[in-house]
Amino acid sequence: MVTDPLAQHGEGVIWDKSAGVVRWVDLLRGDILTLVPATGNVGRLHVGPVAAAMRPRRTGGLVIALERGFGLLDPGSDAPTSLGDLWTDSSIRMNDGGCDPQGRFYCGSMAYDASPGRGAVYRLDPDGSAVAIMSGVTISNGIAWSGDGSTVYYVDSATQRVAAYDFDSTAGTLRKGRTLVEVAPEDGTPDGMTVDGEGYLWVAMWGGAAVRRYSPTGQLDDIVALPVRQVTACAFGGPNLDDLYVTTSREGLDQPEAAAGALFRMRLGITGFPLPEFAG
Repeated sequence: MVTDPLAQHGEGVIWDKSAGVVRWVDLLRGDILTLVPATGNVGRLHVGPVAAAMRPRRTGGLVIALERGFGLLDPGSDAPTSLGDLWTDSSIRMNDGGCDPQGRFYCGSMAYDASPGRGAVYRLDPDGSAVAIMSGVTISNGIAWSGDGSTVYYVDSATQRVAAYDFDSTAGTLRKGRTLVEVAPEDGTPDGMTVDGEGYLWVAMWGGAAVRRYSPTGQLDDIVALPVRQVTACAFGGPNLDDLYVTTSREGLDQPEAAAGALFRMRLGITGFPLPEFAG
């Protein structure tokens, strides 16, 4: 555990290489948290009703998925510039996202009450335009690319599956979806994920008190236990990308857990794959 339980619903952890910091969100409070590993200091920036996901921009700053759309945070600014709402229904919000190797940012939505099929996946292009590339999802969660960029891994948590898609890098679209991993409900629900330098997937298990490692063919390779049930997201960080940072949540817990909402760090002898940055 590298922080106190600072987040109500910690999510979306990333390593910001240019700044040398770890960032994650307290999603339903609308805050971005930033850890300086050398000092342990944590800053908090409020960006709106929801801070769902983010990635560094190649030009500096961050791209952020806000409650109903995207925003850009410039270096040194304390408020994002909204790119406009993508929908008007206040019962739906953004949830999780990531960038493709070409520098486009994707984020999926969900209903606040997780009602089935009301979410979609949106793509934000570097010119600021956005389009829905998938509809009918329920709890849009982790999205990550294989090292060669040819495959997209995607989680709609309601399906209990990690899906794999062929990726059209020119069009920025997903094709030929298939089930890569199916998780038994008693083992938790797949949530956020990342890919390591060997091409293996690390999947956070909501309700499962663990992060699981899967091979590119979907075989379970390792289970790393945590002392809290609601594990939400993971990412490799540090100068050598050999620290696995993991976010957790205390949202809706029926029994208190002392460490729920803390950020964890694990050193497992495995290095990560650098996260692509947003090109806009």
